[in-house]
Amino acid sequence: MLYWTLVFLVVALVAGALGFTSLASASAGVARIIFGVFLVFFLVSLVMQVFGGA
Repeated sequence: MLYWTLVFLVVALVAGALGFTSLASASAGVARIIFGVFLVFFLVSLVMQVFGGA
């Protein structure tokens, strides 16, 4: 999932550099959402690892 975040971030950077602002904005938004989901999953798994026992 973090891979796709980085892919969309690179697409946003390249599109922004080439002047495609709407594509850059959309790609950056998708990257932000995917990173947020990744962060939530990471924190849930961290909490379950700490408080899960075993």
